[in-house]
Amino acid sequence: MARILTVDDSNSLRRMVAFTLKQAGHDVVQAIDGRDGLVKAQEQTIDLALVDVNMPAMGGIEMVTAMRKLPAYANTPILMLTTESSDDKKQEGRRAGATGWIVKPFSPEQLLGIVEKVLGNTSAA
Repeated sequence: MARILTVDDSNSLRRMVAFTLKQAGHDVVQAIDGRDGLVKAQEQTIDLALVDVNMPAMGGIEMVTAMRKLPAYANTPILMLTTESSDDKKQEGRRAGATGWIVKPFSPEQLLGIVEKVLGNTSAA
């Protein structure tokens, strides 16, 4: 399956997302903020990133911008996983290079459905 990077400063959310993805057969790499996520993305190949918007050290929008500058991640799907749902914030995410937006709270079924759709679309491209 896919190697998925989850980046969130909430330990409980990271654990829930990792558990859900692992149950579906994915390899999960966890990071506590954008800076940690960027380092982990550079240490190994990531097939998909799930990134929170509001985090200390480096926020999600800044992390997405930095990832998109790396040749290995020019086309990798990056989903923002956040409580932020304003159109302005979504536009900011799109400009940074985010592929999509998942608003918290969400169910494990919703998460897996979106992840499989994005990964399926990626492999078909």
